[in-house]
Amino acid sequence: MTGRPVPAAVSPGHGGLDGATARRRYVTVSFLFWLPIGMSIATGVLLFTERGMGLAAIAGFYAVHSLTAAAMELPTGGLSDVIGRRPVLAVAGLLNLTAFTLIGLGAAGWAIALGMGLMGLARALSSGPAEAWYVDTVHAHAGPDADLRTGLARGSSATSAALALGTLLGGGLPWLLGLAPGAGEWPADTTGGLVILLSVPALLGALVEGVFVFYVLSALPEPPRPRTTLRRVMGGVPAAIAAGLRLGARDALIRRILLTASAAGAALAAVELLTPGRAAALMGTAESGALVFAGLACAGFLCSALGNQLAPLVARFTGGSERAVLASLGLVTLGLTLLGLTTHTMSLLATTVAVTGYGLVYLGLGAAGPNENDLLHRRVDASGRATALSVQSLSLQLVAAGAGLGAGALPPGPLPWLLAATAVLAGALLWVRRAAPAPPPPRPPGPGGPVAAAVPAGPLHDTAPEEIHPHARPT
Repeated sequence: MTGRPVPAAVSPGHGGLDGATARRRYVTVSFLFWLPIGMSIATGVLLFTERGMGLAAIAGFYAVHSLTAAAMELPTGGLSDVIGRRPVLAVAGLLNLTAFTLIGLGAAGWAIALGMGLMGLARALSSGPAEAWYVDTVHAHAGPDADLRTGLARGSSATSAALALGTLLGGGLPWLLGLAPGAGEWPADTTGGLVILLSVPALLGALVEGVFVFYVLSALPEPPRPRTTLRRVMGGVPAAIAAGLRLGARDALIRRILLTASAAGAALAAVELLTPGRAAALMGTAESGALVFAGLACAGFLCSALGNQLAPLVARFTGGSERAVLASLGLVTLGLTLLGLTTHTMSLLATTVAVTGYGLVYLGLGAAGPNENDLLHRRVDASGRATALSVQSLSLQLVAAGAGLGAGALPPGPLPWLLAATAVLAGALLWVRRAAPAPPPPRPPGPGGPVAAAVPAGPLHDTAPEEIHPHARPT
């Protein structure tokens, strides 16, 4: 006997899944959830415009999405920790199915706004449960020292790949359908104007969401949770939220992770707000600029996926997850700086440098994410894992919203880019010194009590010389 707890290799609560099977299912769930969202990126604004909506109304639709997601981020993260990962993910899929149907068929502003709000709620619901399920399952099979980073990296890569593929499908499908004689008029004539070519990606996305819900319910087993009532659920969620808000206050490492997420939000806000205008200025028209931006966005998602895959290698090369985050954020800072320094010229050299900077931003964010989340999962236990991920996501979204407003108010030129680069550099400097190990969790009172099922919060394995442990989610 070694005195170490025996891993629950055949835990009935997780269907006896081994680490490789859990990883494959987590990757599949990540891909299926984000593919419809990617399909809506290229055609969203054009679809709303075709429905007769003005630019101010379209901005309002996206504000409904963002504010709903931000407002519900913590409550829904706590809900997952109370009632389980699988039901929350299934509800998120059903909400997205309804949202894409409303967006694809809705000709009235209220229908589109409702669809965007439901999509924002689904986004908040989905923030954490799938990843928390994966970590719980791996820990149940192989114990708290199991390799997490490889699976987290592949899940993030699947997200980026789904967004890239979805962007190409969403932008290309209406164009391809329009090549057929009469195809542009037939859907509208048949459905009384409800279905047009630009609404096809959204409706196809609704079908994919149906597949997502079926897969979640059939492929993500988890241990039964205590029977509960609505009153207990409503009482448990605030407690989970409070625990999430206390994370950064009591643990310096988690505080670093949350501040780093905020820095990533500032970077993404600058890139997403300022790049489309630069593409339009380069091409001369908004239409051709939008096409170029769609291709650039796809390339950015692919760079993010590559960064996710390189995350374990970066950690091994730099000596641990903390150093990997430092190096990755340095890459993001360099990319934003290159974008800032090339704003006043459109020469071939400057454009090449700017595109390189754009790729470096996404590559660095992709490499930083899995290493940040590997550290996070070793610092929190299963009872608060989804809540912790929601706090992280909330930090990114809130700062991204504020940074976007600030970048839009600044005069065009290098200043917005360089301010974003400064924010990321400040986030990188947080990782110059290694964090101190967290104290061990208290044992449950009473003689002979069971060992707590929480993930040990002892010394981080990322600081050990034998580091072999191999996440960022695009907004």
